[in-house]
Amino acid sequence: MQSNLQQLEQEIKSHMKKVKRKIVVLSGKGGVGKSTVAANLALAFAEKFPKGKVGVADLDFSGPNIPKILGVEMKRMESPKDKKFSPIKGPMGVKIVSMAFFLDSPSTPVVWRGPLKIKALRQFLTDFNWGDLEVLVFDMPPGTGDEAISIMQMIPDMDGVVIVTTPQEVSLLDTGKSLVMSRKMDRPVIGIIENMSSYSCPSCGATHSLFGEGGGTQMAQEFGTELLGQIPLDPNIRADEDHGISQAFEYFKPIADRILEKIS
Repeated sequence: MQSNLQQLEQEIKSHMKKVKRKIVVLSGKGGVGKSTVAANLALAFAEKFPKGKVGVADLDFSGPNIPKILGVEMKRMESPKDKKFSPIKGPMGVKIVSMAFFLDSPSTPVVWRGPLKIKALRQFLTDFNWGDLEVLVFDMPPGTGDEAISIMQMIPDMDGVVIVTTPQEVSLLDTGKSLVMSRKMDRPVIGIIENMSSYSCPSCGATHSLFGEGGGTQMAQEFGTELLGQIPLDPNIRADEDHGISQAFEYFKPIADRILEKIS
């Protein structure tokens, strides 16, 4: 079993040898905006490098939302060339791989048991031709179950993990578990992004902490890591992403700078 895993690790490592940086985006629970963070980090990175040098791997099979956020949900994967699939090109030249590109429609569910998902995840990490990339962002399944553990094991040379949370106590509790899991697996934690940190009323201009306040800062202090940034609850982000024209990456530019600084 261990030798098979080591063999798979080497296969993935060899296949992705032209990918300079591998960043995993992880959360302890669903609904915290993990895919929003992954997609917009990819866009923020894409602005810093030549076109086609950034990719995002949507590994959340149950909720493959990256194509929707980046406006390419209606595209479908073409037949492989030389046994390798080519990623779909998204905005700013971002290369995208997602289960959504293999489904009949956006509403088609992936009703698979764990072993089948694990097998598919292995194929996602070995059967796509990413080419030369400066950064590859992995949008992980939520939680600390089989899928997340398997991916973390299969990417031994990742540069680090970015943890996504909201200020809510229940989110912080679950997110802390994913951070602990990362460290137990000897995967470096780059830092925490607090999503939906506050809401600015467009009518009166007042700022409200709808989901609590200071949770990300408290968590960073408790676990001895860095709060990379706080993303507001902005209605424009929701409207843009529903129409596949996300401009939210403006919020992520300083975060992307800090991540590159930390892993360089």
